[in-house]
Amino acid sequence: MRTSGFSLKLAAAALLLAGATASACAADLLETVKARGAIKVALEGTYPPFNYKDQKSGELAGFDVDVAKLLAAKLGVKTEFVTSEWASILAGLQAGKYDVIVSQVTVNPKREQAFDFSVPYEYSMPQLVVRKDEKAQYATLADLKGKRVGVGQGSVYEQQAKAVPGIEVRSYPAAPENLRDLAVGRVDAALNDSLMTAYLLKTSDLPIKAGAKVGKVEKVAAAFKKGNPQFKAALDKALAEAAADGSLKAISVKWFGVDVSKAP
Repeated sequence: MRTSGFSLKLAAAALLLAGATASACAADLLETVKARGAIKVALEGTYPPFNYKDQKSGELAGFDVDVAKLLAAKLGVKTEFVTSEWASILAGLQAGKYDVIVSQVTVNPKREQAFDFSVPYEYSMPQLVVRKDEKAQYATLADLKGKRVGVGQGSVYEQQAKAVPGIEVRSYPAAPENLRDLAVGRVDAALNDSLMTAYLLKTSDLPIKAGAKVGKVEKVAAAFKKGNPQFKAALDKALAEAAADGSLKAISVKWFGVDVSKAP
């Protein structure tokens, strides 16, 4: 059966109208959060000093936790935390299990294709960790060809190490396991965030030391599903206000001794 040009135009117009109606009905995440009175924040919960369970109180603590609470306060809502293994945390966001991830999510082009991000709330760099008795000088990742490098499973550091031909990459669910294997010689170096490295070296009694900083300055931001411009604007405004009133700097100094919310 043939269809007239007019009928085709009418059908096309109807489809456009239906799409516009559906878009209008889809509430921006900001409306959902405001109506609920709480923002659901995902974090790993096993990654001190960024997010972890305090052994004394049993409550979640850390830099990311304080940032999330600050954002919630600026939005005028409560904070509901959801813990997730890092390897599945982005999939959980895509599935709608929570509203936003505030858990050391580094912004990169691949992730930006799938998710939206707030303005950065932290800047850091990748850094190597080696054994205290290590004599070799690893100035770049390329220097580790033929060596075993421990990284966090699903992390940007895993991607960086895998991008260098010749490196044997070993992935771990958490940093402590990674560093224990480094200490006993199961891996030759570990790759992690420079801020995390400083904390681990300060708190660990393992025979390890800081290695070279490798790669570019990285931006850490809050991640959420695409299609929520009002929510993004609200988060960006909250972070701008926190930067202006000094509250974001205060959180940085509390955990790291320096202001990590500004690019070096």
